[in-house]
Order: sequence, then structure tokens, then C-alpha cells
Amino acid sequence: MLADKSSESRTIHGACPHDCPDTCALRVQVEQGRVVRVSGDPDHPPTHGALCTKVSRYPERTYHAERVLTPLRRVGAKGEGRFEPIGWDEALDTVAARLSAIAARDPRAILPYSYAGTMGLVQGESMAARFFHRLGASLLDRTICASAGGDALAATYGGKLGMHLEHFAESRVILVWGSNSIASNLHFWTFAQQAKRAGAVLWCIDPRRTETADKCHHHLALRPGTDGALALALMHELVVHGWVDEDYVARHVQQGEGGWPALRERALQWPPERAAAVCGVPAEQIRALARDYGTLEPAAIRLNYGMQRVHGGGNAARLIALLPCLTGAWRHRAGGLLLSSSGWFKAARDDAALQRPDLLATHHGQRSSRTINMSTIGDDLLRESSPDFGPRIEAVVVYNSNPVAVAPESAKVVAGFRRDDLFTVVLEHFLTDTADHADIVLPATTQLEHRDTHGAYGHTYVLDNHPAVAPLGQARPNTAIFRALAERMGFNEPCFADDDETLAAQAWKPSHVDRAALQERGWVKLKLPEAPFADGAFPTPDGRACVTPSGWDLPDHVPNHECAEVAPDLAARYPLAMISPPARHFLNSTFVNVKSLRSVEGEPLVEIHPLDAEARGIASGQVVRLFNDRGEYRCKAEVSTRARPGVVNGLGIWWRKFGLDGTNVNQLTHQRLTDIGRAPSFYDCLVEVAPA
Repeated sequence: MLADKSSESRTIHGACPHDCPDTCALRVQVEQGRVVRVSGDPDHPPTHGALCTKVSRYPERTYHAERVLTPLRRVGAKGEGRFEPIGWDEALDTVAARLSAIAARDPRAILPYSYAGTMGLVQGESMAARFFHRLGASLLDRTICASAGGDALAATYGGKLGMHLEHFAESRVILVWGSNSIASNLHFWTFAQQAKRAGAVLWCIDPRRTETADKCHHHLALRPGTDGALALALMHELVVHGWVDEDYVARHVQQGEGGWPALRERALQWPPERAAAVCGVPAEQIRALARDYGTLEPAAIRLNYGMQRVHGGGNAARLIALLPCLTGAWRHRAGGLLLSSSGWFKAARDDAALQRPDLLATHHGQRSSRTINMSTIGDDLLRESSPDFGPRIEAVVVYNSNPVAVAPESAKVVAGFRRDDLFTVVLEHFLTDTADHADIVLPATTQLEHRDTHGAYGHTYVLDNHPAVAPLGQARPNTAIFRALAERMGFNEPCFADDDETLAAQAWKPSHVDRAALQERGWVKLKLPEAPFADGAFPTPDGRACVTPSGWDLPDHVPNHECAEVAPDLAARYPLAMISPPARHFLNSTFVNVKSLRSVEGEPLVEIHPLDAEARGIASGQVVRLFNDRGEYRCKAEVSTRARPGVVNGLGIWWRKFGLDGTNVNQLTHQRLTDIGRAPSFYDCLVEVAPA
């Protein structure tokens, strides 16, 4: 349903496209062919009519004066952001010719780079995936946000599965673990507040005293990367006080070698005093948390991805995921854990039909198999050809992402994108830090201008998005751009003619999703049990929660790459741990250029505890330099007890061009990976801070 330019007021069903667990159902009001208001759908239970500040400003983003609305060709040096407009035919012919020439030598030298700039199944990996599979390009390992925790959860439960969002309202104790829910999971927070008003106890577990911590009864400010030690201490207290549900564990948790008996013995080696020394919190606080969690039911954990962005993030997520199995919290619909619900959609999605991996081209008679980890793009763009690595990357096509701003160790990322011999194409709404390095920029549509369909990772509803207005200027959907490139490159398979409506229909299996109801209402709920693991039946090989998958080690606390325990000399030079949680009014690097939101957020800041500030002669508002062996980042300091002693909070992710020196906090992060999931360790970073 597309609004025309008549004076009639129309309301169109939409879905928020951004990388957020809430995946809100939208109502888009159009008058005289222009979007005048975006609001939450009051009938959609998770959204219940409310939107975050960011998405309520979506029309401001779509109609932004700096929106890229014509194809652009670079005329300045890479990174300068100097372009001239060109026509679509010239732009597409240029891209197709360059990619064809590279593919003739080795298509693996071409790399797609994308993530969750849109979470839509159509404008994300549908026509784009078909195009790159048919081309035989390198595959991208999309790890940058959640794969450590996601792989750990799947190994434990058999999938990325969890509680229903609405049932948190009935919980009696809620552990908000590694999440600033007020800023990043607003609709969970409304249900947690309902529980709080009904008498539930709320604990916030986070190194930073967030806005969420302010509203919880208790805040446990552990050191970054010590969540696994805390989980083991909680298990210790569950065992010694008899708070383990022995019946549930015996029937529904892995036994035998590598199972619960082995983990029980490990937990008994972690009394609260040992964990307190590692986590930097009082032992009595750990005991109080364990008492509430072990004795109040139903008990629920809202785990988020911040805690797994450290070396031991995967092991920590495994241990935390086992806690509700030990207490039998899964018996109740308001008990258990939610990290991600995306696994519930897996059976309903038809990824093979949408993405067509069968198109993967052959290279010397074999299916192309090189995979590049998006989290090490800085190193990989600078690698030469070798038998182990394969061909040097000669072209990058970026869509739904801004790697120059968001990828770790950004000095190397910038150096890679500034290579004169690298051909870079960016599909974008604005001239982001990455677009500034492009040879060709192609204008993409926003969510208000194209068709899409969505799952979620914070609730269990399928949503549809219909275009509310025609594309502005010469903008085109991602699907149309890749469709046109496929035609120019001679890809004549029938699937490249599928329009967006066909793609949206192919995304969901009719046996699982009522397409008619979805079209009419804009959302439908998956048919799932209210208490999915009340009687076990985890989708693991034996139906039990898995403590130790075959070939894995028993879960344990794994210390950070950069900490005094592992690297004492490094810690002596750089004694402050740094985390880089998102600024409240941005979503990753999205919305940074929306002036109304940037004015609220202010400017790039680092929060530093008064004790650490006094020792360094730092005052609020002063420009400081954060530095380590990887580089230096200058911003203003905010002396605040939101930072715990020994930890600084470099709020992100600002575009580099808005930084004092054209850098952001990722100048300091490294490319070493997590224990599980091949993910980045953004919050595993040592620095020093000094007056600039």
C-alpha cells in the first residue's frame, strides 16, 4: 500500500528496521504525499503505542537536508568526502565493469560488507545475497555484534531462544544483566516496571551506573569481563544453600562427563569471596544477589550483548544461560532468560529461498569458500595475497553498515579503505565516515520508502513494512540496486527478476506464518508455548540443556585479553579498563547526524570516576586524551560516578568526522576475538587518560 500525493491522510503499517530487540510495529501517517508522523502501533503487544526518542524522529532522518539522493562519484582523495553527481546508468555501468574485471581474475577478491543497518529480510540479505552468491564473492562472517553470546546460547539451549517479552511483567525478581534497557530495550523496561510495581526486585549487573541502574533496587558494578566469575559464584551459592531444583536438573540438564556434576564441582571452587576479588564487588553483594535469585520465583534474567564483548564473553554467556536451568526457573512462563528470541523465527523463515546459497559460483571447479570476518576488516584489507588468505581484497561493496566508524582498531580500517587500489561502493542515506572513502556512492531508500518484512530478537512477532511514500529523489531500494547490477553482469537466473513483494512472500513459510493476517494487521505472533522449557524439551540432540557440547571445554571464567592477570606489563602502562557503551540517543552509528538527537547527546565524552580523575588532574569539561599502543582519542571528560573506579566509559559510536581529531573511540579498540563466536572484544581494552 503506497500513499499517493492527494490531500487524503493515510496511515500505513510499518516496522522499525533498526538493530534493537524491540522491533516496534509502526503506524506511519502520510498527508499530501509526505510523512508527517511515525508512532507506535498501540495494538501490537510489545510496542503498545510507544516509540523511543530516536525512531519517533524518523521523518527528520528521511527528509534530512543532507540526504544522498543521487548517485555520486568521488573527485577528491579517499576520506575527503568530495563527490560529483552522476546518473544511475553511469554509476551502475562503472560498478558492473569494475566488479566484472576483478571477478574474471578471482571473484573472491570482492567482499560484501553489511550488517544490521536494516534488520529487514528483504532489504538485508535477499537480492544482495543472491547477487554475491552468484558472483562467487568472498563470504562475510557477520560477527560484529552478537555472535559470541548467540553461539553460546545456541550451544546451551539448541538455539537462540528465550522467554516471551510480555511475561517479564509477572516475574518476582529480574536480573538486568549487561543492558541499559531504558536506552536500548525500552519495551522490556515497561514490563520490568510493571513487575517492579507489583513487588518484584530488580538487579542491574553492569560496570556502568546506567540510567537503568538508577531505577533498579540494586546495582552490582562488576569489572568488565568478569561476568563468568559472577555466574560461577551464584552457582556456588545455589548449591551450598540448596536452591538448586534437583528434579529439573536431573531430568532436563546434561549429566555424565562434562555435565552438571562437573560444573557443580567447578562452581564449588568459586565462593563469593573469590568472585568478589575478581569482579571488584563486595562478597556480601554477591550473596544477596544469589539469595534473591535462588529464593524468589519466578526469577527471570534479561541478558544483553554488552557483557559478551570481551575475550571470555562466550563462556560467560554459557554460564549465565545455565542459571535458570539450575533453579528450575523455566517451569514458569515468567521465569527463565531472554538474550535473543531470533531462533524462534528460524523454523518460520525460508532463508534458502530468500538468499539462494545454491547460486554460489565455482572457482576452479570448487565452490568458493573463503570467509572474511567482518570484525578483522582492518587487518584483512591490508593483507597481501597468500595461499592461506587467498587473493588480496580488491573491491568492497558496503550496505547497511558503516565499518570505518564501527569496526575495531579503526586506524587500520581507515588505512585499508584509503588504499588507492581498492574499489569501494557504498549504498547509503548519508555521507558517513565509510561513504567518504567510497569511489561510488549509491543512494538507498529508508524504511518509509520501501517494502520489507521482519522477525525480531527481543519478542516473538513477525512484522511487515509497507512503503509509505515514493522514494525521495533518485534513491532506490537495496534490492533494486542489486537487481540492476545482476542484469548488467549477465546474471539471467529467474530469481533476479523477483520483485520486493515476491521476496517478502518468500521470506516466511506459509505453514508457520499467516500471510493474509500479516498483510491485514501488519504483525502476527508465532505459535509457541508460553513456558517453552517447562518440561525440558530443549532443541538439543538429547533434549537437555547442554553444559558442555562435544569437543568443547567445561564453561569457566576466561579473563580478558587485556587485564593485569594476563598482561601485567600492559596493565602497568595502561591501568584503566575502557568500555564503549552506546550513547543513549544514537543506535550504533545511526542517528548521529540527526541534529535534534545530536543536540541532546551533546558531544563525544568519556566518563571517568572522581577518584581516577583527581589522580590525573582532570576536571569535567576538560579535553583529555585517551591512549594506548593502538592510538589516541581526544574528547571531553565528564567526571561522574556513572563510571566505576578503574574503568572509563567512552560513549559511542560517534561518526569520526564529529570527533575533535576526526577519530572516535574505536581508535583504541583491538581486533582480538572472543573465546566463542569469532566476535570482537570491544569492551576488553586498556587505556590511560591524561589532560590533553
